[in-house]
Amino acid sequence: MKNISCIREEKDQLKIFSYENALNENVLEFANISKIVGLIGNNVRLKLIWLINEESFCVCDLADILQMTVPAISQHLRKLKDVNIIASIRKKQTIFYHITEENKLIVNQVLGLINQPITVAYEK
Repeated sequence: MKNISCIREEKDQLKIFSYENALNENVLEFANISKIVGLIGNNVRLKLIWLINEESFCVCDLADILQMTVPAISQHLRKLKDVNIIASIRKKQTIFYHITEENKLIVNQVLGLINQPITVAYEK
């Protein structure tokens, strides 16, 4: 492997300090968004989010659509619910899931990438 080093003529300490402060001021936001994006980054959970963003579904409907077991879907839903991406509402004996208002913006940003050309480079 090649040894790559950084060569700069002049260090801009003010710029470095300014961005260090910006990162530190937003540490909680970075942590929250990272957690949400990490959970949504799972293929099954991304599909669940897409479905639930379209309309409210119960776990049985989601299991049928994704051709998975109810316990498997429930486990994914629990992870999404634990970080407040989704919430549930009971109608009689059935529980329906929907995207929370607090995280609708980030969910819509991620889902906006669907049907967009994305190139993924794979290592050989």
